[in-house]
Amino acid sequence: MTGFGRAGHPAPFAVVATDLDGTLLRTDLTVSDRTRRALAAVRGAGARHVVVTGRPASGCGPLLDAFGYQGIAVCGQGAQLYDADAQRLLATATLDRGVARDFVDRLAAITGPLTLGVLTAGLDGGPLLSPGFLSGMEYERYTIESERCTVTADELLWQGPIEKVLVRHPTLSDDELAAAAEVAVAGVADAGIAVIYSGERMLELLPAGIDKAVGLAAVAERFGVGPAEVIAFGDMPNDIAMLEWAGYGVAMGNAHPSLKEIADEVAPRNDEDGVAAVLERTLAAEDSAP
Repeated sequence: MTGFGRAGHPAPFAVVATDLDGTLLRTDLTVSDRTRRALAAVRGAGARHVVVTGRPASGCGPLLDAFGYQGIAVCGQGAQLYDADAQRLLATATLDRGVARDFVDRLAAITGPLTLGVLTAGLDGGPLLSPGFLSGMEYERYTIESERCTVTADELLWQGPIEKVLVRHPTLSDDELAAAAEVAVAGVADAGIAVIYSGERMLELLPAGIDKAVGLAAVAERFGVGPAEVIAFGDMPNDIAMLEWAGYGVAMGNAHPSLKEIADEVAPRNDEDGVAAVLERTLAAEDSAP
């Protein structure tokens, strides 16, 4: 691995950026002992670990606490900077509800009926879902109160400030839904919205200009670190911008093919401690360098 680090810096990178689901976390949503040791070694070598996740800050606190995460995390696909130590939001971007509803209407005109969810704003926010949203999928991103699953899009989804919209279709594939979204966006000169393909037959709608690369860059700037000093790990198309921004991008063995195509390296799967395997190798190579 070349191009990382600074003169006299004991690690070959200054920041290790990792997605959570499908990347740092195993399928059971835990971080292995091996990965914990690798992250501790990274910190001991002077580098920082930054979590960059699609999960909202309101829903990822317990996961971060479970493996002792400290410092700033990038949450909500880049829309939130969350201080895990102080348990407060440092920055957040909300989505214009009118813009979001117009886009959903345009998309539904192409695809037919959609099932929707919205994430309400703030640390007290949570997911409000239209009936049928969870049908046929394993949905582990949030803890959902059963009464919220009965809210309909036409009645209550759009009543308060929101941070993103979740969009699913009952029959279209990932690629078909993403292609329809591209057509819907192309039909508007300034859509004011970003469409993120986060997997599980689901799109996420965010404020325009928001993605994981934007959030990670904001945190790196706080540290005085540029992209050449960052190694980033991910598994889904919503990680593409982050891996392309970072000096070195690593796709997990379980990653979507589109991420593997642009990555500098493909690591073992998340359940095989892929993040740890890469970090152990790069740190060992640095130790053995003359």
